[in-house]
Amino acid sequence: MGADDLAALDKEVKKLKRIASEWASQLHDLVEDRLPAAYHEIPGISQSTYDACKAWADASARLAAAQKG
Repeated sequence: MGADDLAALDKEVKKLKRIASEWASQLHDLVEDRLPAAYHEIPGISQSTYDACKAWADASARLAAAQKG
């Protein structure tokens, strides 16, 4: 993997981390501000947060493997 590919993957990891953090913030806001009344939002926000965190973790693992050589 070339330097350009590594840079692109690093950029993707940073983007995915930002997205995961945004979903985590929404989950936090749900818990802090809107529960128990908005309990029906739990599954959707939780799944989206999980998916975003998983995408970040997968990309981070690909980056780590590529950096090792």
